[in-house]
Amino acid sequence: MRFNRTIKTLAVSTVLALSAIPTMAQDIVAFQAPVDRKMKAVDTVALRSIAEREMASNPSAQLYNEWSNKYAHRATELPDSFRIDLRHFCMPTPSRVITSNFGRRWGRMHKGLDIKVYIGDTIRAAFDGKIRVVRYEANGYGNYVVIRHNNGLETIYGHMSKHLVSENQNVRAGDPIGLGGNTGRSTGSHLHFETRLCGVALNPALMFDFRNQDVTDDYYVFRKHSYERESDTANRLRGKDAGPSVASTGNPQASAQPVRQQEQPRPQASSASGEVRYHKVVAGETLYSIARKRGVSIERLCRLNHIGKNMRVKVGQILRYS
Repeated sequence: MRFNRTIKTLAVSTVLALSAIPTMAQDIVAFQAPVDRKMKAVDTVALRSIAEREMASNPSAQLYNEWSNKYAHRATELPDSFRIDLRHFCMPTPSRVITSNFGRRWGRMHKGLDIKVYIGDTIRAAFDGKIRVVRYEANGYGNYVVIRHNNGLETIYGHMSKHLVSENQNVRAGDPIGLGGNTGRSTGSHLHFETRLCGVALNPALMFDFRNQDVTDDYYVFRKHSYERESDTANRLRGKDAGPSVASTGNPQASAQPVRQQEQPRPQASSASGEVRYHKVVAGETLYSIARKRGVSIERLCRLNHIGKNMRVKVGQILRYS
């Protein structure tokens, strides 16, 4: 009898235990559900934050809906205003000689700057970005490269003798992308350099000062209503020494004989008016090379900036030199 009672007790206990398991499982699921909802909300916020940070660091994502390797440029609607970050730049070439300005020429628009370079000179990416087009165009740009930059600009480098990059490759400011040349619709070695926003050509002189090997400011704000006036002013201020014509542009319908011009003298350390001048450090520069470029002594450079001779300069650093 005692044995039978023991068996019955064990059986009842087992049944009760088994019946409790679904209830416990339901309790666990009920408890986990709000946790899952909370984690999903946290993940959504985190992803949104990441997306916002990427958008802020890559304004080009706001402007372009398409990525194509098939065409050099295609104009789309320009914003009324757009701020372009010019920091962390590199001049495409150390040449200071502009042989043809942006603007109307022989009844057509010349949509870039022509800068005197020699065959084999290194051409470099102006900003960080991604190579969109690497191509040869016999009746226009010759060997050319198009880069879409994180700051919203696209830059075009034409008439090169050789490509050094491939499509869809990421590049940093200062990376070699090609060699100077005389290919395509060109009658003399030079670099045809364009800056475009939403496929529309903007005057590079608004952003790049080739004679001083610098950008015009940390930022350039494009404004539809004042752009043309600003472009004309930039030509007068920064391109007044350019010849009226040059070895051809990327425009396949424009050509001319090259105009020989002498290298511009290096900028002096100071002007008669005592104007304060600054230099923005680019990749590969040292205090010694900056002093030589700006025509000042290292001692003066260090004294003006309260730094030591052995200090390493950083890309993007601003140094006073007069």
